[in-house]
Amino acid sequence: MTHALVSPGRPTHRRVLALALPMTLANVTTPMLGFVGAAVIGRLGDAALLGAVALGAVIFDAIFWSFGTLRMATAGLTAQAVGARDSAEVDRILARTLAAGGLIGLVLVALQWPLAAVAFAISGASETVVAGLAVYFHTRILSAPFVLANYGVLGSVLGRGRTDLGLLLQVVINLANIGLTLVLVLGLGLGLMGAALATVCAEATGLGLGLIVLARLGSRPFRVPLRDLRDAAALRRTLNVNIDVILRTLALITGIVLFSALGARQGDVVLAANSVLWNLFLIGGFFLDGFATAAETLCGQAVGARDAAAFRGAASLCLRWCLGFGLAVSLLSLAGGHGFIDFVTTSGPVRETARAYLLFAALAPLAAAAPFAFDGIYIGATWTRAMRNLMLCALAAYGAILAVVQVLGLGNTGLWLAFVAFLGARGLGQAIAFPALARRTFAERTVPPLERAA
Repeated sequence: MTHALVSPGRPTHRRVLALALPMTLANVTTPMLGFVGAAVIGRLGDAALLGAVALGAVIFDAIFWSFGTLRMATAGLTAQAVGARDSAEVDRILARTLAAGGLIGLVLVALQWPLAAVAFAISGASETVVAGLAVYFHTRILSAPFVLANYGVLGSVLGRGRTDLGLLLQVVINLANIGLTLVLVLGLGLGLMGAALATVCAEATGLGLGLIVLARLGSRPFRVPLRDLRDAAALRRTLNVNIDVILRTLALITGIVLFSALGARQGDVVLAANSVLWNLFLIGGFFLDGFATAAETLCGQAVGARDAAAFRGAASLCLRWCLGFGLAVSLLSLAGGHGFIDFVTTSGPVRETARAYLLFAALAPLAAAAPFAFDGIYIGATWTRAMRNLMLCALAAYGAILAVVQVLGLGNTGLWLAFVAFLGARGLGQAIAFPALARRTFAERTVPPLERAA
């Protein structure tokens, strides 16, 4: 079995951009899904329907992001295997992830009714919103096996440094989703069910293409011997990384769900306005994820190759580029936000409410820049335990701020202030912990990088 593994090389501005920009382009199309969904449903002029699709998106973000570790851990571990020039391990990592993703997805489909009951109860939405949300939820949940398997495919290509292929896969999935949403919702009049069904079909298409792409790269995950998949030491290493990232992701999702639920309790108009601004933030925030991906690849490969200078250089470059993009995106969001709001929704009250909180949504990408970059660095280095602990600290600070703003009666203003502070606290904690973690990682030269993940 042979692979054309990409040599880690030295970090340069050109190499960071070559890795980051394809995924930046791919990630920009990802929030466009929420934007198109919100715009299509918003054109119907019903705030309750817009609230339903917004809550549905948040719920599935919560469910699927809980298992986003399948992509992140796969990318980090694959990058380290590439840095160590171990092509067989690249396939073993991929095979384990595909098996886990498919199985977890089927379990989620089987548990859809209790999951729905819990999600709807937490949402705090009105009966009208929940009625539409149920239709959306029970259709879109069928995409779970495809979504989670796609995480493994994407993580594998990104860990190899093939962000061009990551771009191809994401664009195919997202454009298929957008096109199908327009056809099924506006063309066939299927409403919320059509929006959800579009996602199911698009994810299935993406998985088929992803497996073809991996085969062209020389990967044969389905030929990995069962004994390799069941290797106790390898499973323990992988499990430790995944559990840490799952807990970190659950903490992040808890923060997002709190934001959505507290907004929903302020009425359908505030919920709809926040959903519009949330999509503006996502469009800005996903510009930054390309640099997180570059950090995962470059830092992971440097750890695998035992190159401390390359690691620190990659971390510095990715962080600086991410901060620069964060500032630019915030300024663009502030300048173009009014036009964005008017395009997404025709509802007068929703437009007026969204404009009142535009400043906070525009500041959010700048506050998120450092956390995005450090997430990539930490994942590439498999510092997942530290990442988990720092996220829990940031969530605790977020909860404390929310409690204070609720007592002060600051309403939706306080909610946005708390969320921006949550983002900032994450980046600050990661920056403080970075130097000691880097010293420890490269001081342990006799310990293989994958062993340190355990």
